[in-house]
Amino acid sequence: MKKGSARGFVLVVAVVILNFFLSFSIKDVKAEGILDQLDFDIEISGTLDFYTDYVWRGFILDRDPVFQPGISVSVAGFTYSFWSSWDASNNSGSTESDEIDYVLDYTLSLNDLVSVSVGNTYYDFPSANTYSKEFYVGLGFSKIPVLDLPIETSLTFYRDYGNQNKGGGLGNYISLDSSYSYILFDEPDVTLDLGAHFGYNRKLFIAGTSGYDLGLSCGLTIPLKDNITISPSLNYSIPYNDLEDSADGNQYDRFYSGISIAYSF
Repeated sequence: MKKGSARGFVLVVAVVILNFFLSFSIKDVKAEGILDQLDFDIEISGTLDFYTDYVWRGFILDRDPVFQPGISVSVAGFTYSFWSSWDASNNSGSTESDEIDYVLDYTLSLNDLVSVSVGNTYYDFPSANTYSKEFYVGLGFSKIPVLDLPIETSLTFYRDYGNQNKGGGLGNYISLDSSYSYILFDEPDVTLDLGAHFGYNRKLFIAGTSGYDLGLSCGLTIPLKDNITISPSLNYSIPYNDLEDSADGNQYDRFYSGISIAYSF
């Protein structure tokens, strides 16, 4: 087993154990009525994902299958998240894409339509011994106001301020994301999920002035229990400008698929 894979296995086991104990702790606290005396709830959620490729903002970070577990704890608008990606193959020639992210986010709902988010992400790449840091600010909409369509949309600005000598990107990225879910079956509710993404890259991990990427996704969300869902998906990533320039980003179009298991306590 590779060193990165071994560390990934240990962290995955640690996350599963942590989820187990946290779920019972929260249930015990709720049973005792302690949270009823407070003005906020504690929410714990997580994901266990498997993808055929690791594609990030138009960049293909790993052409091998990857396993991506994560967990989030939310309270009073604040969310602390742990997310990771691990190469699932034994290919000795695979890229050093193993990654651990730590994210602190604060989201404020202004009304039923609009929310504002600010946060910071620390990216750690243990196999490559590099890291980066990024802050962001974004607007979220529960539907398109003018057309009154139930399409969730977000516009987010990211600024990477990591040291380039240590792996930082030192650039800007703007992401426009939309998603729509249509109920195919009732009881349980199985939905068809459609997503679209457009990103503008300004000198973030590319030497040129700017690049663009387009992402499309189609999938299903199938409830397994009240708090567990499974979601298979098919995705397509398309790079443009400096991002696809063979002398710069050297990225290309790619289909990839995955399965995501989401749960909450």
